[in-house]
Amino acid sequence: MIGAVVHQLTRDLTADEVKKAGFDAYFVDHTAGVYPTAASGFPWSAASMAVKGDVIADLSEDLGAEQKARVTYDNILRLSDDPDVNNVMRYLREREVVHYQRFGEALRLATEKLNEKNVYAVNPAFDR
Repeated sequence: MIGAVVHQLTRDLTADEVKKAGFDAYFVDHTAGVYPTAASGFPWSAASMAVKGDVIADLSEDLGAEQKARVTYDNILRLSDDPDVNNVMRYLREREVVHYQRFGEALRLATEKLNEKNVYAVNPAFDR
């Protein structure tokens, strides 16, 4: 969805508009195509996904990721005055809030189940 918004906002830019906006270095490499990067310009990589294989650690990471995404949408809303862009950002931000709530529920349930089995209280394999 973000890619579609960026495409819609940039598809008809002239070369002069690209230069004036400071978009020229990006344009040289990607034209107006959407290349997944952070706002700082660093390309997205799967290396940013922190997975441990432990349900508690991974759900906690998921919770943090949802909040980071929400803050990104909040920041875009602070900078944008385009109602069409803002409507999309509000929708995406709302989804992040719902995802955060669902991951929170999953974490609570997982923690309860693991606590029932004393997985984290006493683990003979680790406590020798």
